Amino acid sequence: MRHGPYLVRARTGDIGLLAGGWSVTVLIGPLIGGVFASYGYWRGAFVTVAGIGCLLGASARFTLPADGRSDEAVSRVFPASRIALICGAIALLSAASVTTGLAIKAMLIMATVATFVQMMRTDRRAAAPLLPSDAFSLRSGTGAGLWMVLLMSVGYSPLAIYAPLFLQRLHGVSPLNAGYMVALASLAWTTAALAVASLTEEWPPRLIIIGPSAMGAGLAGVGVLMASGPVAALILPIALIGAGIGAAWAFVLQRVMSGAKGGEENIAAASAATVQQAGIALGAAIAGLVANASGLDNGLDPGSVLRASLWVPLALVAAPLTAGAIGVRLNLMVPRAVAQGLTSARSG
Repeated sequence: MRHGPYLVRARTGDIGLLAGGWSVTVLIGPLIGGVFASYGYWRGAFVTVAGIGCLLGASARFTLPADGRSDEAVSRVFPASRIALICGAIALLSAASVTTGLAIKAMLIMATVATFVQMMRTDRRAAAPLLPSDAFSLRSGTGAGLWMVLLMSVGYSPLAIYAPLFLQRLHGVSPLNAGYMVALASLAWTTAALAVASLTEEWPPRLIIIGPSAMGAGLAGVGVLMASGPVAALILPIALIGAGIGAAWAFVLQRVMSGAKGGEENIAAASAATVQQAGIALGAAIAGLVANASGLDNGLDPGSVLRASLWVPLALVAAPLTAGAIGVRLNLMVPRAVAQGLTSARSG
C-alpha cells in the first residue's frame, strides 16, 4: 500500500528525536577538536573520528537485528561501482576547486555532472538500487523531497569547514571558542527539531518553506557580518542556519517516505541519509571552489581570507533558497490522504 499506516502517520516526534543525538556531539565534538588544534596535532582529530567510525561499524554488525524480508528481497552484492562513481564525482569537483585555469575547471565540472548522471542511470538498472526510481524527479513527492535534502545539506556543510578559519584569522578567536561558535548551528538544529516535532495541521507545509528560507537568510548574514563583526553579531545568523534546517528536516523526510512508490518505502527512507552525505560533500567541494577563487589557494593572507569570508557563504545562499522553492511545489503535490494523516498524527 502506497500510503500505509507507518508512512501516513510517521511521527515527526520520532524523527525529531534522532536530532537529539546532536546534543551530545555539539558539546563534545568542538571540545575534542579544540584540544587537538591547541596542541597543533590536527591530524589526531581525523584519526579519532576514523577510530570511532570503525568501532560503530563493528558494533552495528553484531547488535543490529537482521531484516529477513529485506534479505530476501534484495541482493547482498555490495554496490561498489555506484559508490565509486559517487566518490569519483566528488573527487572531480574537489579537483576543480584547487585547479588553476578556467578551461580545466570547466572540464572537471562537466566530468562531475557526467559521472553523477552515469551513477543515476546505473542505479536505476540495479537489482538493489541505492535510490528510489523517481529520485530527484520534481514530479514526485519523494524526488522533490530528496532535492530538498540535497540542497539543504549543500548549504549547511561549508559553515563547519570555513567559519572556524574565518573566526580565528579575522577576529583572533581561539580554536576551541571558534568550534563552539559553529556548534551553535548544530545546537539550534536539535532545538528546532524537538520544538516543532509535535506540530501538526497547517505547520508542516509552512516550515518546509520557512526552514530553508531561514537557512538562506542565515548564510547571507554570516557572509555580511563575518568580516566586520562584532563576533557576537554572528550568533544569530549561525543559529538561524541550524534552526532553519532543523525546523524543516523531519517534515521533508516525512514527505520523502510517504511519497515513495509501492515496494520502495525502505529504499526511500534509507536514501535520505545517502543524499544528505552526498550534499555535505558537494557543499564542501563548492565552498572550496569559491574559497580558492577568492585567493585562499595562494595562502591565508588577510585579503584572501577577507574575500573568502564574504563569498563562500553568499555563494551557497542559492542552495537553501532553491530548496524552499521546491518546498512550495512539494506542498502542492502532497496527497490529501497524507495531509489527513499528518493532521491526525498526534492522535494516531
